[in-house]
Amino acid sequence: MKVLILTYGSRGDVEPYVALGLGLEAHGHDVVLATSRRFQGFVEAHGLRFGPLSDALLAILDTDQGKALLEKGGGLFQVVKSSLEMWRQLKPLQQALIQECWEVARAFDPEIIVYHSKAAAAPSIADKLGCACVLATPVPMHVPTRAFRFAILPRLPLGGWVNKASYGLTNGVVKRVFGPLIQDFRGSLDLPAIKSYEPLTRSDGSDIPVLHGFSEVVLPRPEDWPESAHVTGYWFLPDDADWTPPDALAAFLAAGRPPVYVGFGSMSVRQPETLARLSVEALVAAGVRGILASGWGALKAEDLPENVLLIKEAPHSWLFPKMAAIVHHGGAGTTAAALRAGKPSLVVPFFGDQPFWGARVHAIGAGPKPIPRGKLTAGRLAAALRVMTQSQEMRERAAEIGALISNEDGVAVARGLIESAGAGPARR
Repeated sequence: MKVLILTYGSRGDVEPYVALGLGLEAHGHDVVLATSRRFQGFVEAHGLRFGPLSDALLAILDTDQGKALLEKGGGLFQVVKSSLEMWRQLKPLQQALIQECWEVARAFDPEIIVYHSKAAAAPSIADKLGCACVLATPVPMHVPTRAFRFAILPRLPLGGWVNKASYGLTNGVVKRVFGPLIQDFRGSLDLPAIKSYEPLTRSDGSDIPVLHGFSEVVLPRPEDWPESAHVTGYWFLPDDADWTPPDALAAFLAAGRPPVYVGFGSMSVRQPETLARLSVEALVAAGVRGILASGWGALKAEDLPENVLLIKEAPHSWLFPKMAAIVHHGGAGTTAAALRAGKPSLVVPFFGDQPFWGARVHAIGAGPKPIPRGKLTAGRLAAALRVMTQSQEMRERAAEIGALISNEDGVAVARGLIESAGAGPARR
């Protein structure tokens, strides 16, 4: 079966889909993964064929305006407000991205499209090509439920009806933003207009299967979800067991007790040295060794104490199990890796779905209450570090969760569902 995977965003929006692609290829399927050009080397290094999409939308986050948005944090309303302010700049880039997705799909002619929600035109592309499509997402942001709110909304304990209503509110914003773009795109393909853009249904009214790439250990599947919505387990890449660490990292790990990892992934900030200094102060105050990962945020630290090491990056699957605890931004992929490692973790959310995952980590007992980036101080971080490294109960609970997640095979479950969807009635 020819499978096109369309995804877009940060490393956390790409890596799980590479894992899906590898799982599909291992079972004889022909796979192309399309995403931004900055990830071409990453995709091809894993042996998958690459479909090029522009970096232009991601580059917005590298500007001072984009970094300011990340630093402000906030939930949906802050994101919507900032996005509307930037819409004049974003709209032509989004239109170009839709066209690029179409060009890749037209050239490959897939039998099924597996897509991230940011590839909103995928169902229309599937209509034009006469193929199946499946929405695959690491975040529960699309299917309404009474069990929990839309993932990027503030946590408001107002009951199930409010939770479910939150999806109508946010999906209404999505429809208003993407609807005109999708209608214009369908017109350019000579496809019939649709009454309105519905993210969960095809133009013929049929439900789009939705695969959620997280574990029920972390977030149980809601009872009120339709049959078309699935929870598969996390989509992990094969372990980097053969990865060789730099000499400095190997020596640091061997020189003392397991350190605490502190890293914020792709969260670019305007003053990374401030965040680094705060982190070092907290590590020293808590009396623990630490590893600072610079990541995309270019985290910098000068004149580090000997109990703290600065690294550029290391595979989470290799590094995290060697840590005493993990401090991170709460991206879906990093959260998954930290939980699988079986170590307590503290989430310092910046924006989007990160507060949601931070709350889940705390709720299942695998870490302290999250500290939003805007409220992070050396004192608060040091206190959380002491809890994670000294609480026997938290360490045991994190280890229990890690073992449960390690026994799951989310890629295999998702592959089976994709194969079932692709084997449905031919549309050609």
